[in-house]
Amino acid sequence: MISEQAKQRMRELASRYPVARSAVMPSLHIVQQEEGYITDEGLQAVAEAINMTVDDVESIATFYTMYYQRPPGKKVINVCTSISCYLRNCDALVEHLERRLGIKRGETTPDGNYTLNTVECIASCSSAPALQVNGEFYENVTRESADALIDTLDQELGIAKTV
Repeated sequence: MISEQAKQRMRELASRYPVARSAVMPSLHIVQQEEGYITDEGLQAVAEAINMTVDDVESIATFYTMYYQRPPGKKVINVCTSISCYLRNCDALVEHLERRLGIKRGETTPDGNYTLNTVECIASCSSAPALQVNGEFYENVTRESADALIDTLDQELGIAKTV
C-alpha cells in the first residue's frame, strides 16, 4: 500500500518541475522503495500525483530496467551486455550464472534470493565484462570471480555451500 507520505513526496516533486510529468521517474523510485517493485497501486498513485494516465506511467515503468515489474530477489545481479562487455564474452558469463543459479536471465530463484538480469551499458567499458549486484560494481568478471562472488553472496544470505 502506498503511504500518504509517499504520495505527498510525489506531489512535492511534481511541483518542482515546470511540467509535472517530469517527476514520473523519481516518483516511480518512491513507489519501488515503498513496495519493493512497481505495483498496479503504485502506477495509479504516480498517475494521480503527477496528472498522467496510468498507461503513460506504465509505459515508462516497463521501458526502464531499473523498475521491477515483480518482486526481485534479495540480490539483483545485472550483467552488462553492451558492446564492450559483449566483445569480452559477457554472453558466456551470463550462461555461466544461469547454470550456477539455476535460472534464466529475467528470472528470480524460487527461494527469492537472486534475480539475474541483462542490462545495457553500466558505464564500465574499460573494465568489461562488468556486472552490478544491488548497484555495486564488479569489473573484469571471469567465471571464476563470478563463482567467488556468488559464494560470498551465499554467505551473506546464510545459504549453506553444497559440496
